[in-house]
Amino acid sequence: MFGLKTDWSLDIPSRYFILDDYLGNEARWCPGCGDHAVLTAVQRICRDEQLPPEQTVVVSGIGCSSRFPHYMATYGFHSLHGRALPVACGVKSRRPDLKVFVATGDGDCCSIGAGHWLHAIRYNMDMVVMMFDNNIYGLTKKQTSPTSKPGLATNTHPRGSWLPALNPTAATLGFTNVSFMAQTVDWMPAHLHAVLQAAYRHRGLSFVRIAQRCPQYTSKVFEEYVNNPDKVLVLEHQNGIKLDPSLDRFYKTRMTHDPADIVQATAIAHREDVLPIGLFFWDPSRPCYDDFTQLGMDMTPEDKIRALNEEMDRFAV
Repeated sequence: MFGLKTDWSLDIPSRYFILDDYLGNEARWCPGCGDHAVLTAVQRICRDEQLPPEQTVVVSGIGCSSRFPHYMATYGFHSLHGRALPVACGVKSRRPDLKVFVATGDGDCCSIGAGHWLHAIRYNMDMVVMMFDNNIYGLTKKQTSPTSKPGLATNTHPRGSWLPALNPTAATLGFTNVSFMAQTVDWMPAHLHAVLQAAYRHRGLSFVRIAQRCPQYTSKVFEEYVNNPDKVLVLEHQNGIKLDPSLDRFYKTRMTHDPADIVQATAIAHREDVLPIGLFFWDPSRPCYDDFTQLGMDMTPEDKIRALNEEMDRFAV
């Protein structure tokens, strides 16, 4: 059109995200469920780190905790039972620019998804994996999970669970190429937030086990630690998780632990006299599989066809 400047460019204004930018559907977890605390912590981290919602994705499996993507105003993928980790690895493989969070439960991760759990740790792709551990299958109404304590009466074991509970922390520390293993609890929001923020800032797969209470079926499973802070062992180190000063007066059972020491980390993970929380292990030098899966992503369609033809020519007779 005559009289109009046609060589203009659009200046995109800087964006600042607030909590409301990450609020999805209204959370439908039971009142008092520990999942609410984790959701709030993740939304705060997204705000603190200024993660664009369109560049953030939450992947989950099946279970109460796996409703997480519905409550975030980001991209989400509510996958099949136990399949959150392979889906998340696929997302990170093809879209390395996205920030990936995974929500999974003790049944979803440690039972049907156990094989994927092991290999996701080994792949060490850059994402935050949050394992909500309430020692029960909650969504399907009180079946024994791999982390159920012996004697816990459930619908599948009405006279009490028989086998020793799986220890997800100790198990993860034993997997090849583990790079970040931490543990926290839902009733200490400041510590929960600090752990998940450290997990987000780690480059590699950050596995965080969260002791999370189910008010319907396992409301008393962590009661001794909630009522007696002295039974919560806080791990401290200059490279670890710093305890919020507001908690100093309540949580006085401390231990200096270097997160580079996997042998000591494993010993701490096996302790049953206390509930250890903090950073168990951290090694940012471990290789990340997504560094390899990104190779060739900048190839043009013509380059790909040429490379494919060259490869096929090797088999010509």
